[in-house]
Amino acid sequence: MTPQLTVHRLPRDFERWDKLLGLIMRAFAYMGGIIDPPSSAHRLTPANLREKAKDEVCFIATVNGRLTGCIFMAERADIFYVGKLAVDDSVRGMGIGRALMQAAERHAIEQGKPILELQTRIELAANHATFARLGFFEFERTAHDGFDRPTSITFRKSLR
Repeated sequence: MTPQLTVHRLPRDFERWDKLLGLIMRAFAYMGGIIDPPSSAHRLTPANLREKAKDEVCFIATVNGRLTGCIFMAERADIFYVGKLAVDDSVRGMGIGRALMQAAERHAIEQGKPILELQTRIELAANHATFARLGFFEFERTAHDGFDRPTSITFRKSLR
């Protein structure tokens, strides 16, 4: 059977917050011991993930009905900030991350926001390359509170 990938906006009656949190935590687990400070994903709970989804736009990906990916988008003055892009390791290479990013791009264009922005950590060179392949460019480097060196790179993509 050919895997059936579906990407859609998180339904209002979504109740699988523990599954969504588990997906994010598994997808971000490889960063443990690599990035400093640790990922903000560690502060997520099912309850605050539900609240995040009320304030932001979330798209989810399923393969044959199984939750396999997500992306959150926070609307800002002239951009959408993309965060918590997560894809289950068991389905990497199927284009799920790209499909989620395309959904985010379509939504931003529909809302009249010509730019997507995201951040990734300095240490995650493979992420930098992935986002560059998706058309993002380095916009700036920033440091988390208490650090005297850059810890994150902000990437942007023009949708015009």
